Amino acid sequence: MNIYSCFDLNTADNFCQRLIKLSRKYADFRKALTDTRLHEIICLYIYSLETFTLDVQTLQDMARQIRLDDLKTVYRAKAGHIGGEMSAIDILTTLYFHTLNIDPTQPNKPTRDRFILSKGHTACALYTTLAHRGFIELDELSTFLQPHSRLNGHPNRNKVPGVETNTGALGHGLPIGIGMAKAAQLSGEGWRVFVLCGDGELQEGSNWEAAMAAAHFKLDNLTLIVDHNRLQQGARVHDTNALAPIADKFAAFGWATTAVDGHDIAQLREAFDKRSATAGQPTCIVANTFKGQGISFMQDKVEWHHKVPNKEQYEQAVEELQAAM
Repeated sequence: MNIYSCFDLNTADNFCQRLIKLSRKYADFRKALTDTRLHEIICLYIYSLETFTLDVQTLQDMARQIRLDDLKTVYRAKAGHIGGEMSAIDILTTLYFHTLNIDPTQPNKPTRDRFILSKGHTACALYTTLAHRGFIELDELSTFLQPHSRLNGHPNRNKVPGVETNTGALGHGLPIGIGMAKAAQLSGEGWRVFVLCGDGELQEGSNWEAAMAAAHFKLDNLTLIVDHNRLQQGARVHDTNALAPIADKFAAFGWATTAVDGHDIAQLREAFDKRSATAGQPTCIVANTFKGQGISFMQDKVEWHHKVPNKEQYEQAVEELQAAM
């Protein structure tokens, strides 16, 4: 039986809108309901809408909840790349709850938009976002990095619905994204491709070969987002291999470029909008972010590239994230 059949469409629509507004008052969306099955039904209804989107305030609330759940997941697993996850979560939230044309009930729908997390070591942030978007159960986050779990340290397309390709070896996401964008172009399809990479990742030469190809093929359905948190494993990016100015380099390769505050969801929504694309040019968006965003002792600290908080740090981080809700 169709799980939506117990609702009149207009009634369900109005109820969902009321729930979205009500959820802002809660640290956990589930607290808005006493019947968890009803929660699952309503969420599936909302998340299945191709036109599903949230306003800026609700997106900010969702990003805070995803940060909190990511923190809890990393702490429970005793492993994870939490700093780079915190820098990327506003980007992921905006994409999955505003921009991407996707359907969690049909994760392989041919006309869907594609998203590639090229910085695959921040997989926990992607899993947490996918869980809130309805691709996997929230409860499954507790299995992250556990034996036989499908939630590995790097995303696996063959295991997790909503993951478009396996990543983790840096410098591969953009070349794969170009292949996808070219396939859409050849097929005359209108779906878009988004790739999120780290700034340190751009030290991989494969990205610049891909940048030349994307401009040559005029892939205006392709958007690269650079998570420019200025830190990489063990050092600041400019101390390892200076990349600045990133936007100017991509412009020299024939890309349309822009820079935004990667934690300002209003700016991200505008930059990701299809109307912001330039005809005949791929787009590079440099999102200026902070590693460890939202947690005072992690923010802009290189040691939090790959580190797990101890009990006292965890409790402080939870308190700070909950206070921001």
